[in-house]
Amino acid sequence: MANNARYDVVVIGSGPGGYETAIRASQLGFKTAIIEKNKLGGVCLNIGCIPTKALLKSAEMVAEARNLEAYGLKLKGEVKPDFAKVIERSRAVADKMSRGVAFLMKKNKIDVIWGQARLVGRGKIDVQPSVNMDGEKIGEPRTVEATHIILATGARARQIPALPVDGKKIITYKEAMLQKEQPRRLVIVGAGAIGVEFAYFYHHMGTEVTLIELMDRIVPVEDAEISKELERAYRKMGIKVMTGAQVESVDTKGKELKVKVKTKNGEEVIKADQVLSAVGVVGNIEDLGLEDLGVETKPGQIVVDEFYRTNVEGIYAIGDVAGPPWLAHKASHEGILCVEKIAGKDVQPLNYNNIPGCTYCQPQIASVGYTEEKAREAGYDIKVGKFPFTASGKATALGHTEGFVKVIFDAKYGEFLGCHIIGHDATELIAEAVTARTLETTYHEIIESIHPHPTLSEAIMEAARAAIGEPINI
Repeated sequence: MANNARYDVVVIGSGPGGYETAIRASQLGFKTAIIEKNKLGGVCLNIGCIPTKALLKSAEMVAEARNLEAYGLKLKGEVKPDFAKVIERSRAVADKMSRGVAFLMKKNKIDVIWGQARLVGRGKIDVQPSVNMDGEKIGEPRTVEATHIILATGARARQIPALPVDGKKIITYKEAMLQKEQPRRLVIVGAGAIGVEFAYFYHHMGTEVTLIELMDRIVPVEDAEISKELERAYRKMGIKVMTGAQVESVDTKGKELKVKVKTKNGEEVIKADQVLSAVGVVGNIEDLGLEDLGVETKPGQIVVDEFYRTNVEGIYAIGDVAGPPWLAHKASHEGILCVEKIAGKDVQPLNYNNIPGCTYCQPQIASVGYTEEKAREAGYDIKVGKFPFTASGKATALGHTEGFVKVIFDAKYGEFLGCHIIGHDATELIAEAVTARTLETTYHEIIESIHPHPTLSEAIMEAARAAIGEPINI
């Protein structure tokens, strides 16, 4: 690779948004390169989506093993997690997926350029050596030129004054999934997807967990009934849940931390060994040279149009750095749309109300479209149907009858407005609703589509029948 190599498309950042964009660009005939300062796969594959799912699976296995008698099975001795081994397995999963991305780059003839990228002129990128998460120095100084530069630099944990992260006593998701010593008591601040997933994991590892949320309910972006059901499940597990509560400060002076929390009933001090800050993420827009080129930004985000073009010709941004929702699958779809538009294909803007959200604790949460509250606010006259997994033959056979499916339809035309699921492996069910909404399906088509029996997927059909007052199994 020449020091001043020139490309049609250069993607900065190799997370799911970045590497999938690069693959699609190569498929479209563009000479393509990707620049990465850390590890292929970005946050998602290395310290995000994939390794956390490995951790959650270990936690789920602990929970299942402690409930074997419900399945007529007996286990000699007690199941005890080996925390360091659990972390080690998670890292092995992440490393395997990162190697998989390297294979895809080679297969698609995409040049991988290591180092820290900075825009230094129209179509010019300066690359300097960087240090990856393993402490290795990677890359060498070079200049890269490109007709089209796509920024896919992702996001990092948001920090707030009340929680000054030091990486040891006050940590982020990164330390939470990499540390090999398990805290005895953990306070998690923020009950969005990251917060509730780590609450589930650490609880089943044996840590005493307190989950604190500023809003009046956990997973506040979800339908209110979903939030209520998950909180009920967490309290039953033994996780302490505090809602409508704000952390004012953390005293880190002594051996144990003292977390001062303001609640509706006054002030409370919680003692802990560690505090996990899970208060959201912010886009990585710094040190990219955006200001020098006049690229328009707003706090933590690059401003783009419906096809991810910035205000500067030839520069684009996709994924977390282009704003919410901060989801890997959203980033990938944006990147593919972006590069297909560059190639002159007839593509349609992304429908942001049809992007599924998934939370991988157990019971899992999966949702798409309007919540009941948002549908009413939008002026719809709605029909709502619910089907509990207690009435599902497959869920009963699996021993996981917690949760339900909730569907929302427009009463006038039958339009499928939203689907909200909480239950065992709910995230595997939501794609049906996403596809149905993409095809502008009504409740009629869902009911008329034969769902195999016995499956969990029947619950979606049953919920649709309930919405029109024709339930069969409830």
